[in-house]
Amino acid sequence: MFKHVALALTLAVAPFTSFAAQFVEGQHYVQVSNQVAPSEPKVSEYFSFYCHNCYNMETQYLPFIKSHINKDVAFENKHVDFMNSDIGTEVMRSLAVMNESDKKHELTLAMFAAIQGSDDGHHDHGSHGHKHESKINSRDDIKKVFAEYGIDGAAYDKAADSEATNATISKWRQEQVMFRIQSVPSFLVNDKYLVNMSEMRSLEQMVELINYLALEKK
Repeated sequence: MFKHVALALTLAVAPFTSFAAQFVEGQHYVQVSNQVAPSEPKVSEYFSFYCHNCYNMETQYLPFIKSHINKDVAFENKHVDFMNSDIGTEVMRSLAVMNESDKKHELTLAMFAAIQGSDDGHHDHGSHGHKHESKINSRDDIKKVFAEYGIDGAAYDKAADSEATNATISKWRQEQVMFRIQSVPSFLVNDKYLVNMSEMRSLEQMVELINYLALEKK
């Protein structure tokens, strides 16, 4: 059902070392489009709430990445459609709604937990034998998660069924094909360069690659 990348990242935190001179196109990153770099540099994470490695990324690694990428590089995340199912679409809609909420972080963790089980900060959701029955089987289940953070069912339905949300879902699906997103989590810089996660050996290397591609690579 899902195409997951086994994170080759040891992702240990160590003093920053300059990797820029060592970055090789085709090895550390690939160009997946010819788009002109945006006026505001950005990095987009493509992920799935059903992906164990994405849960680990969210809880263990993204806090460091977000706090260490250049302040001029915007961070955004988008949900892939590998399931191609009604519930898969509903889960995509949930991210579009929470992206507009001031409680996005809390909602993100809550959705991961509802689908994969709670996280104590140490559990590896990709570990052998990890099993959890998803509590998300319908929109009503999703609305229960949002209700815990002050968003009632009517407000959720209005946002989830809006033209803006429909456009967002359509855009994510188009980009998944256009940018060749075949595994999650994936990181796309400036809608042009896709990070090769299997070549990343540390958080510092990944951060420096994102900054390099966002701010220096044309």
